[in-house]
Parts: sequence; C-alpha cells; structure tokens
Amino acid sequence: MAQQRIPATVITGFLGAGKTTLIRNLLQMVDGDRLALIINEFGDIGVDAALTKECGAPSCDADSIIELANGCICCTVADDFLPSMEALLNQTPPPDRIIIETSGLALPQPLVQAFQWPDIRTRAMLDGVITVVDGPALAKDQVASDLAAVENQRQNDPELDHDTPINELFHDQLSAANILVLSKTDMMSDADKQNVKAKLGRMMTQNAPIVETTATSAPLSALFGLGLEAEAFQRSAHTLHDHHHEHDDHDHDHDHDHDHNHDDDHDHDDDHHDHGHDHGHDAFQTVILSIPPLDTAEQVVDAIKELAEPGGMLRAKGFLTVTGKRAPLVVQAVGSRVEHYYTPAGSAMPTDDNAGHGRLVVIGHAGMDVDTLAKRTGGSITG
Repeated sequence: MAQQRIPATVITGFLGAGKTTLIRNLLQMVDGDRLALIINEFGDIGVDAALTKECGAPSCDADSIIELANGCICCTVADDFLPSMEALLNQTPPPDRIIIETSGLALPQPLVQAFQWPDIRTRAMLDGVITVVDGPALAKDQVASDLAAVENQRQNDPELDHDTPINELFHDQLSAANILVLSKTDMMSDADKQNVKAKLGRMMTQNAPIVETTATSAPLSALFGLGLEAEAFQRSAHTLHDHHHEHDDHDHDHDHDHDHNHDDDHDHDDDHHDHGHDHGHDAFQTVILSIPPLDTAEQVVDAIKELAEPGGMLRAKGFLTVTGKRAPLVVQAVGSRVEHYYTPAGSAMPTDDNAGHGRLVVIGHAGMDVDTLAKRTGGSITG
C-alpha cells in the first residue's frame, strides 16, 4: 500500500501583509488535525513563531513549530528547508498537515521546486501556494504598507542571494500563487476592494481566485485541501523560465474527461472541513447541493465556471452521476479552474438517496448565487 503523502501549504507575502495573522486564524479553526509549521523570518528573531505559539491552538504544539532564522528560505533550501521538512516527516506520529510561512523576501519558486526532491516528493505533497496581499497598501499603489521595513529586511539579510526589485518580487509571488488572500479587507471600502481586485487581475499572468480576509476571519475550507501540486509546479517552472517576459496565456482549467487514478489523493480526508461549516464567519458560506443524474459532465462544469469569481464561488467539489456512465464523476474546482474525471468503474460514491443523486459542496463568499447553479444542474440545496 502506497504511503499517503502529507499535504503542505506555502504561504508567502511581504512583511506586514498579514501572513502570521492568517496562520493564527487557520490554527484556531482546524478541528482534529495535527499541524506543523515552518516559519522563516529574519530581523525580529522569533516574533512570528512566538505569536503563533501564543495563540494556544491545540492543533499545533510547540514541538511542531520550526523556526528558520538564518536568512531567506529560498536561498537556503538545501541547508535549512529540506532538513526541517525531514524532521517533521520523521515525527511519530507525523503531522496531518504542514504550513510553511516564508519571509517577505522569499522567491516562492525555489521552495516549490524543492517538493520534487526525491526525499520529499514521496512523503509530502504541495497542496497549494497562497500569496497574502496587503489590501489597504495596494489600494494606495504600494506592494507593502511599510516599504522602508521591507528594504531594511533586505539590507540586513546576509544570506539573501538575489537582488530582485521589490515590484518584481511582488509579481513573482503573484505568479506562483494558486490562491490570493486579500488581507485587511475590513479596513477597505467596497470601491477600494473592487479596484484592487481589478489591479491584481491585470498583474496576474494566470488567473487565481481571490479570497478576502480580516484580522479575525479566514475561510479554512477555501484554503486547505486544494490538491494543486501539479499546477503549482507548472506555475513555478513557468515563472522561472520566462521571468516576466510576455508569453501566451494558458487557461489551465484541467477539463479532462479521460479515466485516471489520482494517486496524489486530492482530498486527503479534508471533507470534514467542508460539510455545512462556515466556522462562524459570516463573510463566507458553505452550501451542499443534491444533484440528480446529469446529461453531460459539461453541464456542471459550465455552471461552476459561471459561479466562480466574480460570482462569489471559491471552491467546489463532489461526486456526481452522469446518465449512461457507470463510473461516478468527480468534480473539483478552485475558482474558475475545474477538474473533472470519472473514477474507476465500481467505485463507491456517497449519494443522497436511492435515485442516485450526487452531492456537490460549494464554498464561497456570502450571497453567492447558488440558486442559479442549482437550476442549471437540476439540483436542490440541502445544507
């Protein structure tokens, strides 16, 4: 039996963007899973790790937090990151999930590529890259709220082996992201939020969903269980090769119909995060649809794409049935990127009733137009 790989999430963003606040919120919301953290900071040694430990979340004890204070993590991958990952993976029992917080100056691409190292790739999977963007700062056309502090961080990191301009580094962080987190949105007007989202859309070489967060609100189910390792590798390699030169735009919706086995185990038992829970945050909602047998797979794929940003949907996943197909249809979406495939014939599928209705879990901003999705698929809202 193949060893199940532990999912890891990379969280990047400039100093002051809100990475540590996001992680503290996520730790408080995790129910049952044991998390481990690798925190890369320089300058105020131990501050981020201390803030994380101080949150008191039972999901992550002090022994599962590793601080890398020897400089920018992207410049010390072999010396620091890989041994830290191996130490966590060798724990008994190993963690259920790993979160890696980079320093504000880290280039995400070398870190992403490190997940392909032989000693790591068989035991851990890159669930996704999350880039935290300082919303109020970008509304003022700044990539960080305190550019002087960012520059000071650069000048005082002796291990930094790249002199990437701040704006170019920001573009690198955006290009590597599977998900963008727009932080501090409670400090922004609606007009500023729309302007910043439009600005990010123009900066991105490939689309990525944008999730709004505040100091106390973060949607766990929209950020964990992404299963986007292949896309993260593709984005990373693309950025490293082209380094911001203009290139053809690719949709990367992964809309393939052929049968195949997903050994990467996209869900990694994360379903317990997604069933009817919004974790008390009114800005987000989780809706469960019961959907009768579909005429075609495209029927639900097209409907999901219409509900994606700006329609409000962040994620969707479920098992459905298609008339004339014996195998269940698996659908997973992050924003407008939809993956669907038929499971091997004879696979069990959770159904809502004896009529073979499938189940689709949709996560998004409060007020998203789920009624239209239900109408397009002939489904009904059950939770």
